Amino acid sequence: MKLATLRTANGGTTAALATGADSYLALPAADVGALLALPEWRQVVEKTAAAQEAHQQVIAAVDADVAPLLPRAGKVICCGLNYGDHIQEMGRELPEYPTLFAKYADTLVGAADAVEVHGSGRVDWEAELAVVVGSELYRADEDQARAAIAGYTVANDVSMRDWQSRTLQWFQGKAFDATTPVGPVMLTADEAGQHFDVRGYVNGQLVQQGNTSTLVFGPAQLLSYISQFTVLRPGDLVLTGTPGGVGMGMTPPRFLKDGDVLTTEIDGIGQLENQFRIHAPAAIPANA
Repeated sequence: MKLATLRTANGGTTAALATGADSYLALPAADVGALLALPEWRQVVEKTAAAQEAHQQVIAAVDADVAPLLPRAGKVICCGLNYGDHIQEMGRELPEYPTLFAKYADTLVGAADAVEVHGSGRVDWEAELAVVVGSELYRADEDQARAAIAGYTVANDVSMRDWQSRTLQWFQGKAFDATTPVGPVMLTADEAGQHFDVRGYVNGQLVQQGNTSTLVFGPAQLLSYISQFTVLRPGDLVLTGTPGGVGMGMTPPRFLKDGDVLTTEIDGIGQLENQFRIHAPAAIPANA
């Protein structure tokens, strides 16, 4: 099944089930994260779907305003340098351990939302598969971590490279508010294949393409590793890294411009399409 979080007419959000007929069925939870926190969330979805013809609210896909999939995610943890080709283009060695950093829920935006960036002139793209946690994990092995995956979604770890390169720590270049598109749906793990094709486009031009079979650390490995030092809970989000083709790795480097459209897609899950509004920093006088 595919689950989404939709904005509602009253300014709130609701979890929703994609019906497969160009529509969504509203579910009794504020968002997908809140739904996953219910112990029997699958049964809740099935019961609601069974009652669809009677009285449940059906929303046409063309009328659906897709919100960030997990607008209140407790933890958003990202893995950098996890595809062999991306590691090479960044001039680094294969890592022994995952390179991790964190974002906040405030960074997340919806699949079709415009993205406003203030104060950066080097805005880069990073198409990624993201993993949604479905049950609590702490000091878990890989089999336990695999069983705790609720599903998978599409993300783009948009990075402000000028901020990222100011120090050895990446955080400040990765955590700008409302700059990380996630969605449009979560494909549940029981319907997912073993690997995914991940692609990124700028204004329709293919710039990134990779398959998760080449990840250094796969989803279950990442969740298991993270759970050794922090508990993961239902509705937490883990971004698995990006394949080669980022703008900073090009010669010369290429970055998003005001008005550019960034498209991120993963076969079997869906597509993000976000237009960017870049408000670059003012030039600093030479004698400053």
